[in-house]
Amino acid sequence: VENGAQVLDFNFDADLIDGQLAMGRFMRSCVTEPAIARVPFMIDSSKFKVIEEGLQAVQGRCIVNSLSLKVGEEDFIFHAKLVRKYGAALVCMAFDEEGQAATFDDKIRICERTYDILTTKCGYMGHDIIFDCNILTIATGMEEHNNYGKDFIDAVEVVRRKCPGCYTSGGLSNLSFSFRGLNELREAMHSVFLYHAIPKGLTMAIVNAGALPIYTDIPDDMRQLLEDVVMNVAPEATEKLLEFASELKEKKAQKGGAGGAAKAVEEWRTQGVEKRLEHSLVKGIDKYIVDDVQECLDDLQLKPLEVIEGPLMAGMSVVGDLFGSGRMFLPQVIKSARVMKKAVAHLVPIMEIENRRKALEEGLDPDRPNWAGTVLLATVKGDVHDIGKNIVGVVLGCNNFRVIDLGVMVPCDQILKKAKEEEADVIGLSGLITPSLDEMVFVAQQMRKEGMHVPLLIGGATTSRKHTAVKIWPQYEASEKVESTGAVPVGGVVHVLDASRSVVVVNSLIQSAEKRIEYMEDIKEEYDTLREDYYSTLVDKRWLSLDEARKMRYTIDFAKYPPPSAPERLGNKYLDAYPLDELVNYIDWTPFFQVYQLRGRYPNKDYPKIFNDKRVGEEAKKLFDDAQELLATVVREKWITATAVVGVYRAFSSGDDIKVLSPDDSGEVIETFYGM
Repeated sequence: VENGAQVLDFNFDADLIDGQLAMGRFMRSCVTEPAIARVPFMIDSSKFKVIEEGLQAVQGRCIVNSLSLKVGEEDFIFHAKLVRKYGAALVCMAFDEEGQAATFDDKIRICERTYDILTTKCGYMGHDIIFDCNILTIATGMEEHNNYGKDFIDAVEVVRRKCPGCYTSGGLSNLSFSFRGLNELREAMHSVFLYHAIPKGLTMAIVNAGALPIYTDIPDDMRQLLEDVVMNVAPEATEKLLEFASELKEKKAQKGGAGGAAKAVEEWRTQGVEKRLEHSLVKGIDKYIVDDVQECLDDLQLKPLEVIEGPLMAGMSVVGDLFGSGRMFLPQVIKSARVMKKAVAHLVPIMEIENRRKALEEGLDPDRPNWAGTVLLATVKGDVHDIGKNIVGVVLGCNNFRVIDLGVMVPCDQILKKAKEEEADVIGLSGLITPSLDEMVFVAQQMRKEGMHVPLLIGGATTSRKHTAVKIWPQYEASEKVESTGAVPVGGVVHVLDASRSVVVVNSLIQSAEKRIEYMEDIKEEYDTLREDYYSTLVDKRWLSLDEARKMRYTIDFAKYPPPSAPERLGNKYLDAYPLDELVNYIDWTPFFQVYQLRGRYPNKDYPKIFNDKRVGEEAKKLFDDAQELLATVVREKWITATAVVGVYRAFSSGDDIKVLSPDDSGEVIETFYGM
């Protein structure tokens, strides 16, 4: 409010909280604060029960964000009438039963239809209606997204004219998501967009009120590039802005050290071929990719599949890390995927020749397409958002996966039916709104009910690792069963953070049964920890009295168990100057590496596979060699002596204490360990 916000938007659609309860509590708190309550409240949720809870808690006139025709006309009218009953204005999204309005024509068509329903069937006046015509992400590297900004700006002008009295709005952060991590550029893009949209009829926007530079204060070169991208005036506008963003990011990192960058450009081609492939993928350079891939085949004697699963996948993993930490932008990820596609395209014909030969030898069809695997993607029922899913499809397609995209608002039965028909290797579910989380849980339950074995991927803005671990994994938990052919992996759910990670995850899931089981064991371990941590926060920690605690102690009925084996001898056994070279063989090296913050990634997580990890393997091997050298010196020069005492005694419990008996048959108590 102090920074100039004219409306406060409240949203509690988080994955693991009770949104209805939180909305009511917070609204009742806010209305008691005059400094806050002096501006209108926007009650924002994808669940109508949460919206109604907020409306019941707030005096005065609110704004509801949002309703749309995606639920069907009957439900839309019912909810819209309730909103009007509470005296609130209404934000309507440009969605209908067919999905999200992305083009200019769809935005106009849906907004006109919505306006007609609200004014003729629900009793709304024009000034009660706010249309969100969907600000979508531009400059993604995908040509079909280039006109999203201009289409929105043109649409608000027509909507204001055709729907008298209405207002228009939009969420600005969507526009610049491609450049996540570079706030200076994102904020400037928002200002340029508003500069064009406001005169055309944009009356409000969801924006950080304290982070909007003045249009005329934006540097000329940046402003011109942003103008070209927002208004889509040239096909090369995205590429130019991406170059500018990369330079801006580099200047910030190096504080103007351009000489170092030039030197790096000259030197990267002198590195080993695996490093060169990584550099090409990260930088989106396809000039040398075919030559470098061929060098892997010729000089390293790698098979085509080994090149894909080895250096190329390692490079894509680096891309995922950089994008996840905000050091790469979405268009760069798309460029990386296209470089990967070019590399795979060079390898596929070589693999096809070998596969044809094998197929002919085995009497199979040699012309069957040689896909890396089949991935089925869908935005779940009730959700119309698909941009993220579409990008995942592009990235996977560039990596030689057969992608079957079912579109948006896909019911569970259609997903499972198509997965069976197409023999999908992996199913990917996407969702942006909170109700999608419940639908994902339902799909997982149905997959288990039908005895499916296909891994399930979860992605989208509203999803999280924690929610996947707590709510979805238990419904479709990974396991294995033993058949005549060996262990067969069953089920399993993996949360995928973004498109750049999808290739590495899918590739891990379509490998051999043994590797997939190993990968899922790592996921299970991680999710078990997340689940335990989450549930531990929900436990009502109440101190017990001493008597209550004693009543809960564990008791053993020894009569139910076979008698324990008697030890060879009772009493103490002394180990004096035990050979150090024998003890060295029992060292668990994995915690040793973890102490030094060296953690490998699947399938190179633990010792000794950590040495194969592209990220930390080299450093881990150096550390290990140093440790071995030090250990050899310790053993050779006898710096330390290993001496131990092992005692085996009869004992029994007495109240809170443990009584230890003499090794002879006297029954004498020689020691007491006190529990209190």
